[in-house]
Amino acid sequence: MTTQAASSKPSGPLALGFLAVLQDQTGWLGGYLVTNGWGRPLEFRLTTAVQPNRVQTALYGPTLTEYLHADVIGKTLVEKTGTKPDLVVTDCLSVLALRSRIEVPVVAVGPAGTPPPNAVTMPHARTPGGLILPARFAGDREAVEELLARVDSAVDLSEPFARVREAVAEARKMGVTNRAAA
Repeated sequence: MTTQAASSKPSGPLALGFLAVLQDQTGWLGGYLVTNGWGRPLEFRLTTAVQPNRVQTALYGPTLTEYLHADVIGKTLVEKTGTKPDLVVTDCLSVLALRSRIEVPVVAVGPAGTPPPNAVTMPHARTPGGLILPARFAGDREAVEELLARVDSAVDLSEPFARVREAVAEARKMGVTNRAAA
């Protein structure tokens, strides 16, 4: 089933979602850039800052970060975006949990070394540290490889995160807090 979702548009345009979660003095916020297979922006959205209160912190305990990053920020951004991605790429390991909430493969660009618990590493030329997949969805590997084979060879999967961070910073300076379109 996961392979079908990933390859639902085998010959159509490819859409890659780049999801970053940032923390500042106001809380956690997300920036989400959807690009085509050449790395050109199709859509951009950002969230307002999410600051858990003490009750949420107590109730969610050690699952709070995953909940905020995957459910509150990640799932919301992906679902509210008009351009549906074929693959979501993140630079935040806690966002990998998003994979169990959506029907699209989710990978993290990772630092080289040992993968975190409940994750597997997938070496890939598009990023120096390779890619990290949720272990529960290791079967997405083939679909991810097929999707990335359709991406322009000049696209570095780590590069869009600098653009996302810069766009989030600029949007916040301009007072944009709900979304911005690319």
